[in-house]
Amino acid sequence: MKVRWLYFLAIIMLLTPITVYAEQQSPMEKLDDISDEALQMVKFQRYEDAKKMLDYFSDQFTSINGAEPPLSMDEVRIVNTSHDEAMEAAVSPNMKYEERLNKLTKFRLVIDAVATSHQPLWTEMEEQIMSAFHHAKDAAVKGDAAHFHTNFNTFLSLYNVIYPSMKIDVPVENIQRLDARIDFINEYRSQVIQDSQNQQELNALDTDLKNLFANMEEDDADPSLWWVIISTGSIIIMTLSYVGWRKYQADKDLKKNRSRDLKD
Repeated sequence: MKVRWLYFLAIIMLLTPITVYAEQQSPMEKLDDISDEALQMVKFQRYEDAKKMLDYFSDQFTSINGAEPPLSMDEVRIVNTSHDEAMEAAVSPNMKYEERLNKLTKFRLVIDAVATSHQPLWTEMEEQIMSAFHHAKDAAVKGDAAHFHTNFNTFLSLYNVIYPSMKIDVPVENIQRLDARIDFINEYRSQVIQDSQNQQELNALDTDLKNLFANMEEDDADPSLWWVIISTGSIIIMTLSYVGWRKYQADKDLKKNRSRDLKD
């Protein structure tokens, strides 16, 4: 009976820490949820509800700003700017749906970048961004100006969506290098299409973009979650080892008793 009870206790000890961990949520994680709700409202064109969520976000952000861990001045500025753009998208009487969606997505990605320390959501746009860029690059090599302009504009639009959240996660020197290459290609589009030497800037930008996303790849699991898993596993191993030892002692005592009974 005691053995069964100890096994039951081991299962409870395994599940309880994970449940407690799942229920814990920081103030920034709550704001992350609010930003996601605002984005969902815009997706369904419920702009008034999106505005209410953004107002609620503003109230909550003001109340936690300065709490642990404190946000840097740059982070606060980026959050406020993206929030203002999101609010503009929610209340504008004639803004196009795609532009509204881009602004709310930009805001959502910024809050996620601030709230999380691993695998930020903006990296999920890698495939779309790289696809648009590679189409532009191929068009430039072929001398197809029309397709180059169309695809490079698409690339710029997508890159603009992740740009504020990138500034939170990526070292400033890497951002500046990307800015310089993109600005050069954008300003000298005609030369890039006509001159193969200038197309080397496309190759260099291709490499920088690949490095940008590759450097952000991290283990999916939150380090604190790994601590829970390891500590919980240690408890379970100790508990089951104790159970095994008790069972061994019980069997040993039983054999001794049987031996005595036979002698008697």
